[in-house]
Amino acid sequence: CSAPPPSGLEQHAGYVVGKRRNKSKCSCQMKDTLMNFFPVLQWLPKYNCKEYICGDIMSGLVIGIILVPQAIAYSLLAGLKPIFSLYTSFFANIIYFLMGTSRHVSVGIFSLLSLMVGQVLLSQFAWSFIFSMAADQLRYSWVLMGIFHLGFVSVYLSEPVLDGFATGASLTILTAQVKYLIGIRIPRVQGYGALITTWVNIFHNISQANFCDIITSTICITVLVIAKELGDRYKHKLKVPLPTELVVIVVATLVSHYGQLNELYASSVSGEIPTGFIPPQVPSFSLMQRVAVDAVPLAIVGFAFTVSLSEMFAKKYAYTVKANQEMFAIGFCNIIPAFFHCFATSAALAKSLVKASTGCQTQVSSLVSAVVVLLVLLFFAPLFFSLQKCVLACIIIVSLRGALRKFRDIPQRFHLDKTDALVWCVTMLSSALISTEMGLLVGVVFSALCIVGRTQRPHVALLGQIGNSAFYEDDERYKNLLPVPKIKIFRFQAPLYYANKDFFLKCLHGRTGLNPAVEVAKRKRAKKKGQLSLENGGGQGDTTSCLVSTQSDCQAIIVDCSSIPFLDTAGVSTLKEALKDHQELKITFLLACCNPSVIASLERGGYLESAKKDIHDLLFHSVHSAVQFVREKEITGDESVV
Repeated sequence: CSAPPPSGLEQHAGYVVGKRRNKSKCSCQMKDTLMNFFPVLQWLPKYNCKEYICGDIMSGLVIGIILVPQAIAYSLLAGLKPIFSLYTSFFANIIYFLMGTSRHVSVGIFSLLSLMVGQVLLSQFAWSFIFSMAADQLRYSWVLMGIFHLGFVSVYLSEPVLDGFATGASLTILTAQVKYLIGIRIPRVQGYGALITTWVNIFHNISQANFCDIITSTICITVLVIAKELGDRYKHKLKVPLPTELVVIVVATLVSHYGQLNELYASSVSGEIPTGFIPPQVPSFSLMQRVAVDAVPLAIVGFAFTVSLSEMFAKKYAYTVKANQEMFAIGFCNIIPAFFHCFATSAALAKSLVKASTGCQTQVSSLVSAVVVLLVLLFFAPLFFSLQKCVLACIIIVSLRGALRKFRDIPQRFHLDKTDALVWCVTMLSSALISTEMGLLVGVVFSALCIVGRTQRPHVALLGQIGNSAFYEDDERYKNLLPVPKIKIFRFQAPLYYANKDFFLKCLHGRTGLNPAVEVAKRKRAKKKGQLSLENGGGQGDTTSCLVSTQSDCQAIIVDCSSIPFLDTAGVSTLKEALKDHQELKITFLLACCNPSVIASLERGGYLESAKKDIHDLLFHSVHSAVQFVREKEITGDESVV
């Protein structure tokens, strides 16, 4: 019997239960979304205070001490007042603490981005709004890239491109600081060829050099370099790195203040640095279009460096990071700062290495660093009024040691890989001699062209058998290989596509010694010669000997496809053409070691239909199975294999 229909009360109860389930499901989804968006909610409740707190406090204090002088110094690169660099460092550390997935990355001001921001400022007239607008536009770029899961774009910035870009930009940074080192006043140059133009201006105005700044710069660079070299040599004995920059800034500020270097010798100083926070101001959105193009390279460079550093530390310390979440984190590191006239931020290699080496365990250390910067903002900023700009320039130049040392690696780069070395050199020269943004674009395009070039003329080989085994290798790279009688085994080590299809056929014909077009012409000439011989009274034996002499010793060609990752339409057509040409000559043409992608392309392209044969007579799982197939057909005398 059927069950009675549910009463109204039961229907209402079922509706309530279903509604609660849906509400609970939505709540769980919202909770998961919130926790994914703010990773701090996942790891902070599990924070092991006893185990982690000492290392986090120590590393946070060290980074905070390093951040203050670098923030003031890098303001020169961006062409801004030092207070804005301090704002940037403060907000970036707090926001990355909430949203970052890396435990060891130090986010804040970065010399390369500071230089690029300065170039954006120089190209615009509304300085008071442009730098916050650039940061705001940069933030939108990062956030949109994160929303659309475009974190994969960083893979297109190879190590040679990033290294070459950083080294070329370092030359530009160094050049921009020379005027502060020697105390001359020259305009900041923008556009293509700015590095050369700046050096020309420096030599034209060298007579105006300030000897007080020159002496100060010489002393500061000497002290900083010696301290850095000693720190690198004895870093295994030092629990924390030497705060050399802070010591130099404090001593230089005291000497400049009590020696009245600005009043007596006209030495340029930092000037007034206000305390506290200025009132927030909404960026001028009408300027967004003017900086949108400039924000793209800033976003790409900042994200690429952040993700590469995050992945490097994650691999070293055995945890995972999320590229798209890193994009969100770096993007939102510019949301609040954009309202306080802050500029672009990203991860910085030097500070991240120091952070990891001083015991950092989590991003709690970023909070400690933010507190140090906050104390300077609230209480100590005015004390740097008398700090000479040449001292800040010295700190910037000495911080470029790592990038400039890469010039020593050029011979090793050429020894390891000439193409990668060429990519590095082209990117470096373009970044230095043309412009930083154009250098990045040139590096990416040239790197892509090199990849195409490598696949356009890849390595090819004719294979021989290793003894009596089932293995076959390149007969030019291995000794004592046995040639396979009447069978040519050809290997092509690249995808077969439109750019290298002609090279494939050329190498196939050259290595196997068999060009179907030439062979057909030979046979036609031989046949014609035989007919003429018969007409002139020659014997049947002469005709037969002419035909036999034109027959090729090669009875089968096997293409080893193990190194062919994919085929395009042109690649499939090339194989179909080769198959047809060899079939006309009664020569077996087989493919071996095809991966599923290649097989699928062959099936879609009609390769099997064009041969009018079963797949098992054309494609083989190994070279040896193809060789055995040819030998078996040779023994049985079956000519259908062609």
